[in-house]
Amino acid sequence: MKKLSLAITLLLAPTFAQAWPWSQDMVNQVSIKPQESVDAANPGMAQFPKRSQPVAGTTVNVKDLDAAKKMANPIAADEASVAKGRRLYEIYCTPCHGKSGAGDGLVGTKLPYKPWNLTSSNDVHPWDSKDYPDGYIFGVMSLGLAVMPSYANDLTATERWHVVNYIRKVMQKGPAVTAAAQSK
Repeated sequence: MKKLSLAITLLLAPTFAQAWPWSQDMVNQVSIKPQESVDAANPGMAQFPKRSQPVAGTTVNVKDLDAAKKMANPIAADEASVAKGRRLYEIYCTPCHGKSGAGDGLVGTKLPYKPWNLTSSNDVHPWDSKDYPDGYIFGVMSLGLAVMPSYANDLTATERWHVVNYIRKVMQKGPAVTAAAQSK
């Protein structure tokens, strides 16, 4: 009987040990939790400093594709922009759209809908800049479309414009429509 009592006590001992005060020390420490004010009299998230400014190129709020169509490309389609766009395209777009941009990437072939052919050699989307301005391509990258996810969290606004310049100049072999050209 003593052996049975000892065995039960040893089996239950860890259960009782969890009730000791030291088992909760990490949770109840003095610290500031995320979005918690340091001032108990003014609870809530701390305000941004009065003269703070958002970092340029980090975010662009796009309501929908119609609003995006009206956006002008602020990045000149020079060699540096196209080179940056090529590098980013190869990282983010090639899996679905393929290296050539024809929608034949390794991942794209497994999707229920074939990714858009981004080249000028297709009948479905002729990529006329009046129907599909640079802002539209930017908006699709920002918001996503059908099975394409949004890349707004992965690419900064500036990086997305570089990709637009690469698609326009290299894949579609035409001029990217810059802000100056759109305003004429």
